[in-house]
Amino acid sequence: MMKRLAVIGVALLAACSSNPPPPDWQMNAKAASERSVAAYLTGNSRIEAAELARARAEVARTGRADLLARVELTQCAAQVASLVFGACAAFEPLRGDSSAPERAYADYLAGRVTPADVGLLPEAQRAVATSPAALGGVADPLARLVAAGVLFQTSRADPQVIGIAIDTASAQGWRRPLLAWLNVQLKRAEAAGAGDDAQQLRRRITIVERGAAP
Repeated sequence: MMKRLAVIGVALLAACSSNPPPPDWQMNAKAASERSVAAYLTGNSRIEAAELARARAEVARTGRADLLARVELTQCAAQVASLVFGACAAFEPLRGDSSAPERAYADYLAGRVTPADVGLLPEAQRAVATSPAALGGVADPLARLVAAGVLFQTSRADPQVIGIAIDTASAQGWRRPLLAWLNVQLKRAEAAGAGDDAQQLRRRITIVERGAAP
């Protein structure tokens, strides 16, 4: 499910060649980070925490703060996709040892990237930061949701953005962001006095909640 975390700009590692084989820590850390994000998006907090701890431990074996920073940014990106905002707390102590693109991505997730730093973002996020209309053309589902989350955080999420986010989360079976975005749409329907739409959204939210992981 999480084949291309690189698309959100925080892939843990570059692709590995078959000769020589990659170090064990590299493969272990990448797999654990992917499993942690997948568990977060589906709402399984227990697995998320266990896999995140494993990813951190594997990267810590290298003593490289920049690689650990990418693990933390990956996790924070999943939170933004689920409309959980705030500073990426685990990244901030590593900011000084991170590259300019990593710092720009952290600022982007916090909704405060500067125009001068937009060019440092991954391609998908750069396109949407420049033009929100580009959201529908983002191929990777998680990158699309992250970009939608940033648009919402910066008050640039129109009904089309919300619809794209809901459809994306639903298609992937990602309960956590789906519930977040459905509740956004529900509040809009209630504010507009759209009673039938609100009732339909409540029924859909109930279906998702009943299937949520413990």
